[in-house]
Amino acid sequence: MLQFPLPEPTDRIEPFCPYFGVCGGCTLQHYGPPDYLALKTELVASALRSAHIEASLSPLLEAHGDGRRRATLHARGKAVGYMQARSHELLDITACPILVPSLAARKPAMARPIAATIGDCDVAFTATDTGLDVAIASDRKLKPEKLTLLAQRLQLARMSVNGEIVLQARAPAVRMGKAVVELPISSFLQATTMAEQTLAKLVTEGVGPAKSVADLFCGLGPFTLRLAETARIFAADADKSAIVALQNAVKHTQGLKPVNAMMRDLFREPLVASELKGYDAVVFDPPRAGAEAQARELAKSTVKTVVAVSCEPRTFARDAAILIAGGYRLESVTPVDQFAWSMHVEVVGVFRR
Repeated sequence: MLQFPLPEPTDRIEPFCPYFGVCGGCTLQHYGPPDYLALKTELVASALRSAHIEASLSPLLEAHGDGRRRATLHARGKAVGYMQARSHELLDITACPILVPSLAARKPAMARPIAATIGDCDVAFTATDTGLDVAIASDRKLKPEKLTLLAQRLQLARMSVNGEIVLQARAPAVRMGKAVVELPISSFLQATTMAEQTLAKLVTEGVGPAKSVADLFCGLGPFTLRLAETARIFAADADKSAIVALQNAVKHTQGLKPVNAMMRDLFREPLVASELKGYDAVVFDPPRAGAEAQARELAKSTVKTVVAVSCEPRTFARDAAILIAGGYRLESVTPVDQFAWSMHVEVVGVFRR
């Protein structure tokens, strides 16, 4: 079991970021490769042990890629940055080295004129294939004219404030498999492109030759759109805007099998065992709270293959224990390191009846 605070690494290295130790993020920069690998793996292993699950872990897959493609900066007064470690104080920064190149140095510089124009706010940046998407959250009533000129000067794909578009020069979009998906405002997107591709590859391999698949908590469809190249898909998520974006992407993509995407709150209304009949495989990728209600229904079902994706090892282990008690065998567990130098790790588990 991991102990907190964490012990000093045995192979300590020099942190690469000048804000290390003050900034609340990237707390593992001083861990050398062996200790870092062991710690990330132990995050998953300890969660499984706590749930009394015996499983061999596959090697940790590194999925940092070019860096994170989304992040949120806070602007308070003249300071723009992240929160300090163990504090509610803001750390003013000039650059963030863990981001993709289009954001690393530009993001703080771009947030400053936004903050100067509208005052205290939170600014969420997403690097997309068609340009930068900026979503601002502010308590103030704002005049869109000033922000429109600013968005044009910053050459943004889109700027929005409190969910309302100020300017859209072009729709922010990303490629998922064969499809191009236009992003709704403040939509969920995996932090790195490489992590999305890595998780999708593990899901596709886990599903195997299944011809009818349910993709639950599907979001924008990073798994749906790839699985639909060979299988009929039922996709569900509570996020209406994500479902609409997925439906539009399916409509404009050739060569896909039929996809039925619908809005459904799977926490309150999971697919019950009778609805799961006819599916060769089920994929679920819930938020950090996990998919306990859905796992209980799957445990009653006859679905042959379940692939579970999680950003929280403890709720993954809880849901895995439910599936195992219902007659599934945990065939593989793969940790995926998307959030570099943090205490977060993704998990993909493949279950077979």
